[in-house]
Amino acid sequence: MVSKKNIIIAVIAVIVVAGVGVWATGTFQTNNSDLKGQEIHLAAAASLKNAYDNDLIPMFEKKHPGVKVTPTYASSGDLQTQIENGLDADVFMSASNKQMNALADEGLVDNSTNVQFLENKVVLIVPKDSNSNISSFEDLKNVKGSIAIGDPESVPAGQYGKEVLTNLGVWSDVESKLSYGTDVTAVLNQVAQGSAECGIVYATDAKSSDDVKVVCEAPEDALDTPVIYPVAMVNGTDSSDASKEFLEFLQSPEAKQVFEEYGFTIH
Repeated sequence: MVSKKNIIIAVIAVIVVAGVGVWATGTFQTNNSDLKGQEIHLAAAASLKNAYDNDLIPMFEKKHPGVKVTPTYASSGDLQTQIENGLDADVFMSASNKQMNALADEGLVDNSTNVQFLENKVVLIVPKDSNSNISSFEDLKNVKGSIAIGDPESVPAGQYGKEVLTNLGVWSDVESKLSYGTDVTAVLNQVAQGSAECGIVYATDAKSSDDVKVVCEAPEDALDTPVIYPVAMVNGTDSSDASKEFLEFLQSPEAKQVFEEYGFTIH
């Protein structure tokens, strides 16, 4: 006769085996079929457009069939304003903590999901065929033409640029020569097209264009804080499961490799 103890052990064994099988098929994890039909609205800094459009979004959508990622790109300050005014966004990735912190203070982003994710560098660029004698930010005092820079009121690259110029003691000398762009891509285009003699952008933007060349990188002591890109979920998202999966994907080895290929440093 089989003892009660042996029966109990057998039942437990069956449950464990079944549990392992379920786990192996992913039932206890996020199931791709549960995400189908969900759309993730991504609000991201303009400097992230190439990495997302060319690689990351297609990679994520291939990994999660039936999930669509719809991006909106602009300056981080502009995106902050849009989110405050009701932009349909599920995930926000800023080029500065300033905008992310402001939205967190207003209760518009879930700060518990906030990841201090990427780091970038501020660089000075000129058109690729330029014969300019510019070799440092201090040389901008001698520039005769215009200097392209993001609007410091709303564009993080412009905020950092102003910080560099101020800390190096040349802001007052160059302020009258500045041509403000609505985002860092607009600044890059001004220099690439030759409408500005030089410009201040991120290293990743300079790397994305064959029409410009980097003169120098901003000295570390000229920046009060590093150029950090945080990412977080927006509160009230209708696609929370897919958004969480997207945040996890961004921190995966394959996604980090893509960011690094575009010139970002993983923070």
